Amino acid sequence: EQAHHARLFPLGALTRALEGKTLTEMAELTHAGCVGFSQADHPVKDTGVLQRAMQYAHSHGLSVWLQPMDSWLGGGVAASGPLATRMGLAGVPVIAETLGFHRLIELARSTGVRLHLTKISAAATVELLRQAKAEGLPVTADVSVQSLHLTDLDMGYFDSRARLSPPLRQMRDRDALRAALADGTIDALVSDHNPVHHNAKDLPFADAEPGATAIELLLNLALKWAEEDGVPRQRAIEVVTAAPARVLGTAVGTLQASLGQLVEGGVADLCVFDPAAEWQVSPAALRSQGKSTPFEGMLLRGKVRHTISAGYLTHGE
Repeated sequence: EQAHHARLFPLGALTRALEGKTLTEMAELTHAGCVGFSQADHPVKDTGVLQRAMQYAHSHGLSVWLQPMDSWLGGGVAASGPLATRMGLAGVPVIAETLGFHRLIELARSTGVRLHLTKISAAATVELLRQAKAEGLPVTADVSVQSLHLTDLDMGYFDSRARLSPPLRQMRDRDALRAALADGTIDALVSDHNPVHHNAKDLPFADAEPGATAIELLLNLALKWAEEDGVPRQRAIEVVTAAPARVLGTAVGTLQASLGQLVEGGVADLCVFDPAAEWQVSPAALRSQGKSTPFEGMLLRGKVRHTISAGYLTHGE
């Protein structure tokens, strides 16, 4: 932020050290700049702790951002199915996500907290999300670019670049996610940028660290999805700009008037890109210190020419 390279809106830890035992001082973290509270990839096993956290968050008008996953069923390394069975990999069944979803939704319903569900990956979860929204619950959701474009078949022959969390699922799941993002059931598209050192990836698939570099590919993969599915380009841009801003909601206060959209008199946050320019994803083309991505070798369209962050030119060719 001090270098004016980005505008940051951090999430605070819901529990201390993400251990799922003791609540953090959420009000103080909000005053320090946090716009919501999360457990990252560390689910809270104790439902009583999670309920108290949601009650506290609701009483202070705060939102919680959680991944729907049952910790007792979600310990595998690949999506359950014929491929994982043939490869001898421990599976993560769809029910691990749907059980986690039901748990979070019921707690949100009883506490009234604003709930954002992160990185949903299954067609069954999409249907549950659609029902929850139809009921009028204050719930939003996002999907990662990996789940939007890839399936378990992209694991190839134990390709650790495709070792992700949540794991890549089957084609029917990917198709349901793409349709839900197009019709607004899923609100936003995220990079799930989790760079991993090559030493942690150069291991047997089950031992490799989950994660991938993706933030530099977010715009390109949004455009690719829209082109392949006949979705208006406006929607592709919306799911990585205005839609995430709406998810943030009132948490960003006065910034909400201009965040994620073009408003006269607002703060200039602009990305000027050439939608026709093509480039190939390669480790050398990535600026992230983590070079591992399952999209390596893919030809993508769209190249950023200029970036203006909070009125400052931060990138320009």
